Amino acid sequence: MTDCIFCKIINGEIPSAKVYEDEEVYAFLDISQVTKGHTLVIPKQHTKNIYETHPQVASNVFARIPKIATAVKSAFDADGVNIVNNNDEAAYQSVFHLHIHVLPRYENGDGFGVKWTDNSNSYTPEQLQELSQTIAEKIS
Repeated sequence: MTDCIFCKIINGEIPSAKVYEDEEVYAFLDISQVTKGHTLVIPKQHTKNIYETHPQVASNVFARIPKIATAVKSAFDADGVNIVNNNDEAAYQSVFHLHIHVLPRYENGDGFGVKWTDNSNSYTPEQLQELSQTIAEKIS
Protein backbone atom coordinates (compact mmCIF):
# COMPACT_ATOMS: atom_id res chain seq x y z
CA MET A 1 0.00 0.00 0.00
CA THR A 2 1.56 3.28 -1.08
CA ASP A 3 0.28 5.57 1.68
CA CYS A 4 0.84 3.23 4.65
CA ILE A 5 3.51 4.51 7.03
CA PHE A 6 4.45 0.97 8.08
CA CYS A 7 4.80 -0.15 4.46
CA LYS A 8 7.08 2.85 3.93
CA ILE A 9 9.16 1.78 6.94
CA ILE A 10 9.43 -1.77 5.55
CA ASN A 11 10.50 -0.37 2.16
CA GLY A 12 13.15 1.87 3.75
CA GLU A 13 11.39 5.09 2.72
CA ILE A 14 11.05 6.15 6.37
CA PRO A 15 13.79 5.38 8.90
CA SER A 16 13.14 3.12 11.88
CA ALA A 17 15.06 1.63 14.79
CA LYS A 18 14.97 -1.97 13.55
CA VAL A 19 14.93 -4.73 16.15
CA TYR A 20 14.35 -7.76 13.90
CA GLU A 21 13.71 -8.61 10.27
CA ASP A 22 13.24 -11.71 8.17
CA GLU A 23 11.38 -12.54 4.95
CA GLU A 24 7.92 -12.18 6.51
CA VAL A 25 8.18 -9.92 9.57
CA TYR A 26 9.69 -6.60 10.56
CA ALA A 27 10.05 -5.39 14.16
CA PHE A 28 11.09 -1.90 15.22
CA LEU A 29 10.88 0.46 18.18
CA ASP A 30 7.65 2.41 18.48
CA ILE A 31 8.52 6.12 18.37
CA SER A 32 6.15 6.74 21.31
CA GLN A 33 8.16 4.44 23.63
CA VAL A 34 5.26 4.09 26.06
CA THR A 35 7.75 2.05 28.09
CA LYS A 36 11.48 1.70 27.42
CA GLY A 37 11.90 -0.90 24.66
CA HIS A 38 8.31 -0.67 23.31
CA THR A 39 8.53 -2.63 20.05
CA LEU A 40 6.13 -3.10 17.14
CA VAL A 41 6.01 -6.37 15.21
CA ILE A 42 4.41 -6.16 11.76
CA PRO A 43 3.92 -8.42 8.76
CA LYS A 44 5.74 -7.30 5.64
CA GLN A 45 2.59 -8.05 3.68
CA HIS A 46 0.14 -5.19 4.14
CA THR A 47 -2.98 -6.19 6.01
CA LYS A 48 -5.25 -3.64 7.66
CA ASN A 49 -6.17 -5.42 10.89
CA ILE A 50 -6.62 -8.84 12.46
CA TYR A 51 -9.97 -9.40 10.71
CA GLU A 52 -8.47 -9.08 7.24
CA THR A 53 -5.29 -11.00 7.99
CA HIS A 54 -4.71 -14.28 6.15
CA PRO A 55 -4.10 -17.13 8.64
CA GLN A 56 -0.59 -17.74 7.28
CA VAL A 57 0.35 -14.08 7.72
CA ALA A 58 -0.96 -14.19 11.30
CA SER A 59 0.99 -17.39 11.89
CA ASN A 60 4.17 -15.78 10.59
CA VAL A 61 3.79 -12.78 12.88
CA PHE A 62 2.74 -14.60 16.02
CA ALA A 63 5.45 -17.26 15.58
CA ARG A 64 8.06 -14.51 16.07
CA ILE A 65 6.46 -12.89 19.11
CA PRO A 66 7.99 -15.21 21.77
CA LYS A 67 11.60 -14.62 20.69
CA ILE A 68 11.11 -10.86 20.23
CA ALA A 69 9.30 -10.52 23.58
CA THR A 70 12.00 -12.58 25.30
CA ALA A 71 14.71 -10.37 23.78
CA VAL A 72 12.93 -7.16 24.79
CA LYS A 73 12.41 -8.40 28.35
CA SER A 74 16.02 -9.53 28.63
CA ALA A 75 17.53 -6.42 27.03
CA PHE A 76 15.96 -4.11 29.60
CA ASP A 77 15.60 -6.45 32.58
CA ALA A 78 11.86 -5.80 32.48
CA ASP A 79 9.56 -7.23 35.15
CA GLY A 80 7.08 -8.45 32.51
CA VAL A 81 5.78 -7.86 29.00
CA ASN A 82 2.34 -7.01 27.62
CA ILE A 83 1.48 -8.19 24.11
CA VAL A 84 -1.20 -5.89 22.67
CA ASN A 85 -3.04 -5.67 19.36
CA ASN A 86 -5.59 -2.93 18.69
CA ASN A 87 -8.19 -3.24 15.91
CA ASP A 88 -10.43 -0.41 14.73
CA GLU A 89 -10.56 3.15 16.00
CA ALA A 90 -12.76 2.17 18.95
CA ALA A 91 -9.90 -0.05 20.16
CA TYR A 92 -7.34 2.74 19.59
CA GLN A 93 -5.84 1.45 16.34
CA SER A 94 -4.12 4.50 14.82
CA VAL A 95 -2.08 2.92 12.01
CA PHE A 96 -4.12 0.66 9.78
CA HIS A 97 -1.47 -1.96 9.13
CA LEU A 98 -1.63 -4.94 11.49
CA HIS A 99 0.85 -4.51 14.30
CA ILE A 100 1.56 -6.15 17.61
CA HIS A 101 2.89 -4.07 20.50
CA VAL A 102 5.52 -5.69 22.71
CA LEU A 103 5.50 -3.51 25.82
CA PRO A 104 8.08 -4.24 28.49
CA ARG A 105 6.71 -3.58 31.96
CA TYR A 106 8.53 -2.14 34.91
CA GLU A 107 7.39 -1.29 38.40
CA ASN A 108 4.07 0.57 38.77
CA GLY A 109 4.04 3.96 37.15
CA ASP A 110 5.96 2.90 34.03
CA GLY A 111 3.57 4.83 31.78
CA PHE A 112 1.31 2.02 30.60
CA GLY A 113 -1.82 0.73 32.26
CA VAL A 114 -4.27 -2.03 31.56
CA LYS A 115 -7.24 -2.28 33.82
CA TRP A 116 -10.70 -3.63 33.20
CA THR A 117 -13.77 -4.25 35.24
CA ASP A 118 -14.28 -7.70 36.71
CA ASN A 119 -17.84 -8.66 35.72
CA SER A 120 -17.54 -12.28 36.86
CA ASN A 121 -20.52 -11.82 39.17
CA SER A 122 -22.65 -10.25 36.45
CA TYR A 123 -23.21 -13.41 34.37
CA THR A 124 -24.69 -16.74 35.29
CA PRO A 125 -23.16 -19.93 33.87
CA GLU A 126 -26.18 -20.17 31.57
CA GLN A 127 -25.63 -16.63 30.26
CA LEU A 128 -21.97 -17.42 29.62
CA GLN A 129 -23.03 -20.49 27.64
CA GLU A 130 -25.40 -18.33 25.57
CA LEU A 131 -22.63 -15.82 24.89
CA SER A 132 -20.18 -18.55 23.91
CA GLN A 133 -22.73 -20.09 21.55
CA THR A 134 -23.34 -16.72 19.89
CA ILE A 135 -19.62 -16.44 19.17
CA ALA A 136 -19.21 -20.08 18.17
CA GLU A 137 -21.96 -19.72 15.57
CA LYS A 138 -19.93 -16.97 13.87
CA ILE A 139 -16.75 -19.06 13.60
CA SER A 140 -16.44 -20.63 10.18
